[in-house]
Amino acid sequence: MSDRGYRPPRALSPLREHLRETFWFAPTLALVCAFVLWLGAVELDAQLLGFLRDQQAYDEIQDLVSVAEDTKTIVATVSSAMMTFIGVVFSISLVAVQMASGQLTPRVVRIFVRSRISKLTLSVFLATFVFSLLVLSSYESETDPRQVKSVPFVQSVLTAALVALSLLLFIAYVSSTLRLMQVGPVVDRITRDSLRVLGRMPAGRPQEEPLAAETGQLVHEGRAGVLRDVNVARLVRSARQQDVVLRLIPRLGDFVVPGTPVLAVHGGAAPPRRRLRYTVSVGVERTLHQDLAFGLRQLSDIALRALSPAVADPTTAVQCLDRIVQFLAAVVDLPLGAVHHRDRAGTVRLVQDVPGWTDLVDLGFEEIRRCAAGSPQVTRRLLAGMDDLVLLAGPERQKPLIRHRALLVQAVERTVPDAAEREFALLPDRQGIG
Repeated sequence: MSDRGYRPPRALSPLREHLRETFWFAPTLALVCAFVLWLGAVELDAQLLGFLRDQQAYDEIQDLVSVAEDTKTIVATVSSAMMTFIGVVFSISLVAVQMASGQLTPRVVRIFVRSRISKLTLSVFLATFVFSLLVLSSYESETDPRQVKSVPFVQSVLTAALVALSLLLFIAYVSSTLRLMQVGPVVDRITRDSLRVLGRMPAGRPQEEPLAAETGQLVHEGRAGVLRDVNVARLVRSARQQDVVLRLIPRLGDFVVPGTPVLAVHGGAAPPRRRLRYTVSVGVERTLHQDLAFGLRQLSDIALRALSPAVADPTTAVQCLDRIVQFLAAVVDLPLGAVHHRDRAGTVRLVQDVPGWTDLVDLGFEEIRRCAAGSPQVTRRLLAGMDDLVLLAGPERQKPLIRHRALLVQAVERTVPDAAEREFALLPDRQGIG
């Protein structure tokens, strides 16, 4: 994408992203960590008790027993109340997410699912609950310092620490959930995720020589669904071992069914099927891991819903247009249309089709332009955004922008009969109307 050297893809990148799309992995890992932490605390308590007993420090042991007994009520209260607290908090959160998806777009639910603070909060809540239950099993009725076998002092301290951490995370979680209901943070998050996709695209010169003749195709086997991402590292390695070039036929985000050609082979025999297992991920909906256009799709959906007669919120549409222009400005100078992934020797091994400049401009402006003719706030922002991009784009990339601008002017002229109102609606303004 630029003159910098090619960055090899991380081998575990697809797995990491798939785990981020789930809501079970982090809480499950937290439960395991809570059990391991409890085992470690039990061992520390045993060593502390053994050391004091060897020193015949029975007064100190009695003090530890007293502290542990005092905290027993707290631990019991935490264990009984934490699950109720979790249920109430996340019930309210799900209502907030439902409201946000109804006001903006259902695709904002993925922001909640991928949110680190949401997963961390649930994980710590569950870990605190499980840890407190395990600590209760360490208490015993014996209080004689010479006879006591277990003093859960360290365990009690850790329980109190987990409760304090839970309260801090609860505050952060509520703040994060409230931001999810605001348009600005949501569109900013979508834009930042889209720019990360752009940053992960290979850097370096494009393919200078044409591909060798196509020698075969590999079809999709498995369930039908949306092409979510591909394991670039494994495909590049397989192509290098076979000394061929692989070309991904569908774009990320395309819907594929069994039998659909997915990979084309150039320059030799196709790699064995076993080498290509788990290289193509198909799911029920698109993700932003490698899909360059999905961010624009979400921003366009939010703007279209805001412009619908049932919502009538042109200011939200303007906020989406701000981010659409930001993203298009970031790609205005980049070579688009095909991404070339290279092996360690610098040889192209995988060619991946991505949306071109015209595709991205159409995705960002076409549907919004069709719905914006009656809203001067949106038409003024559209014209200002297009004019800014025309100044940034080279001569070969100005054509789709000029076309959309002309179509917008025509639509406003047909929709707005009064000349003064037309003049006002066709005046570029980066804020729409103030």
